[in-house]
Amino acid sequence: METPTKSSKMHLGRKIRGIRELRNIKQDYLATQLGVSQQTISNIEQSEEVEETTLDKIAKVLGISVEGIKNFTEEAVVNFFNTFNDTSAFNNHCTFNPLDKLMEVVEENKNLYERLLASEREKIELLKK
Repeated sequence: METPTKSSKMHLGRKIRGIRELRNIKQDYLATQLGVSQQTISNIEQSEEVEETTLDKIAKVLGISVEGIKNFTEEAVVNFFNTFNDTSAFNNHCTFNPLDKLMEVVEENKNLYERLLASEREKIELLKK
């Protein structure tokens, strides 16, 4: 009974497929990046074990470490995303108007631009004399 459980936990091909799907990467794209066929990617995803060098290349394309692939579990992903629904620790009320803050920044940039423009005009006047 332990062998199937251990097998499913260590099945690197399934982990690669899971991460690839979470990252919304197609097999074709991964194959192109690795210089192999789409069928090769399909075969890798069906394999329980993957060569370390191949795993390293796949990890780079997926933007994750080799250890991240090896430690990947779908349960961890579900738990991670479920924490986004728990808003008990957050106060969802904004204490300022974001548009007001944006307009303040725009006004500051406008003032800075005006000062820079005035400085350049002074330089031009000095050069004319």
